[in-house]
Amino acid sequence: MVCELDDDLWFPDPHYGDDDGCIAVGGDLSVDRLLLAYQNGIFPWYDFRRIDPVWYCPMQRFVIFPSEIHVSHSMRTLMNKDRYRLSLNEDFEGVIGHCCRLRYFEKGAWLGPDMVRAYTELHRQGFAASVEVWEDERLVGGLYGVNLGRAFFGESMFSLVPSASKLALIYLARTLERLGGTVIDCQLETAHLKSMGGRYISYDEYMKLLKQ
Repeated sequence: MVCELDDDLWFPDPHYGDDDGCIAVGGDLSVDRLLLAYQNGIFPWYDFRRIDPVWYCPMQRFVIFPSEIHVSHSMRTLMNKDRYRLSLNEDFEGVIGHCCRLRYFEKGAWLGPDMVRAYTELHRQGFAASVEVWEDERLVGGLYGVNLGRAFFGESMFSLVPSASKLALIYLARTLERLGGTVIDCQLETAHLKSMGGRYISYDEYMKLLKQ
């Protein structure tokens, strides 16, 4: 059952959502609503047929545990060349801007101006983070997401050169592992993420991790 949200800050019980994980439509992208959503494993997704956000919470969660990140032989070789520099939160707006421009016209794309503004504000308040990949002074890849407690909720990534987003994900996983992070929420399964260690866990197991 999909609920229509109003101006109050609330979400329905995700266990009663649609089979695809859709639980609600409407509401806004305020910092308070977004934080409440992520604390419960809920994330927004824009559908170009609607003017308001659609909220999802799948009962099977595709995640990467930082200690389980898979680094292939080819990626180790690339990393050992020291061709690229990795950084954290040096250019959040650059990363989200590239993600927006590269994905905006794709089928099912969702990273429009409202989303960019919302996540930029989350970053300004310390709840969203970015990883950057640099070739000399040029930003050539990266990712961004929401960071709450010991969990990171990945939102989008981009590459202007081969394997740049993989470098960013490895850097993120190793940084989280060093800092005691427990899980990276990938939201959706892709072959790329599966090859790097992504796997499914139940929503209830997932929520136990978020509450740590």
